[in-house]
Amino acid sequence: MSSHWALVVAGGVVAGYGAFSRRLSTTVISGPLVFMAFGLAMGPLGLDLMSLAEEPELTRSLLESALVLLLFADAAAIRRRDLRLEEFLPLRLLAVGLPLTIALGWLLAWPLLPGLGLWELALVGIILAPTDAALGQQAVADKRVPALVRGGLGVESGVNDGLALPFFVLALAAAGEGPGDSGVVGTFLRALLLSGAVGIVVGGAGAALLRRSADRGWSSAAWRPFLTIAVPVVTYALCVAAEGSGFIGAWTAGLAFGIRVRRAPVGGGAPLGAGAPLGGVREEGPDLARSTEFTERLGLLLSSLSFLVFGAVILGPVLEHLTWRTVVYAVLSLTVVRMLPVALALIGTGLRPASVAYIGWFGPRGLASLVFGLMAFEEHLAGVGLLSEVVAVTVGLSVLLHGASAPFLGRRYGDWFARTLRTAPDLRENALATDATPRGRASSG
Repeated sequence: MSSHWALVVAGGVVAGYGAFSRRLSTTVISGPLVFMAFGLAMGPLGLDLMSLAEEPELTRSLLESALVLLLFADAAAIRRRDLRLEEFLPLRLLAVGLPLTIALGWLLAWPLLPGLGLWELALVGIILAPTDAALGQQAVADKRVPALVRGGLGVESGVNDGLALPFFVLALAAAGEGPGDSGVVGTFLRALLLSGAVGIVVGGAGAALLRRSADRGWSSAAWRPFLTIAVPVVTYALCVAAEGSGFIGAWTAGLAFGIRVRRAPVGGGAPLGAGAPLGGVREEGPDLARSTEFTERLGLLLSSLSFLVFGAVILGPVLEHLTWRTVVYAVLSLTVVRMLPVALALIGTGLRPASVAYIGWFGPRGLASLVFGLMAFEEHLAGVGLLSEVVAVTVGLSVLLHGASAPFLGRRYGDWFARTLRTAPDLRENALATDATPRGRASSG
């Protein structure tokens, strides 16, 4: 009976937030915060309508489905020009900032989280390294913030969860191995190489089918989005069946899909979208863009429901048994572990301290951390309870602090930028005078 009431509440939250989403988007009440708060009310601290013990498969399926779709959509949206944005910001955050964040998170976990082994400590650093644009979307979308900063943060959040996956697979395999086992390398290579190959093949084939069916008029615009959704679903299932990583497969499928859809040789058939520019390459038409957008929107809905379930079945029970070590590490993870590597990565770029601080603060943790944490929990590792507690508290704090601070800090930083630009027209932050659309994940707020 409680499950029926849980569905009623979940449906009501979706409908209610949808009705007021535009109004709430400019306030401290973000979408993830709304869903997480109602989840807490539905869990053991409130109405007790849901628990992890009663709904383990639902929890796992929902979180994993949301991450698969969003990994695919984020990767499909990546363009080389986004990664080269002003030639430094996304690449520095990903190539320098991400590894340093993982290493510092690993190092600080050692004295604060006793009882975890070497690889469990590494897992903490890796799980809490990827950022989630949905939790700070107000800050990324605020037009007063320089386009360079908005675009850089958007690209970073769309790529870093995929880049963290190989590190996670390796650490998880190592943490789960006994002293006499030697399958870590095999597990890692199978997950990385096999899953990557499956993703490239399925993603490329799916894009070719979508492109050809659209060019030749075989498919209707109403059905093309479902063809797109089938690509990450099929990829994930094939990778799992081959004992690889469905998430790595979904991410590489998105990369291959996006490249193939955007760049196809001009041939026969009806023109699609804007037609072919000089050089013999036709750009992505609006119908194909809507196909991938639908996948992202569905992922957004599942992501929002994931925060609801997170509040009910994961965060609620954790809050009943908090320790000071968990809280201290969560605070450090959101501040020092994120902001120091960002500051080091941006040395020599010419960005002002205000910009470095803004970029460093808006590194919220979200869905990827939750799914990675759940996967580690299911491996029954030594100290897995402590690991799960740290992940839950860090994500919960991130939802609260990043969502609440985004409108205020975006406004303050935007005002600073406008004032400084009047006296320093060659400001490095103003390098992109035209608007750069962030390529990161869409927000529920």
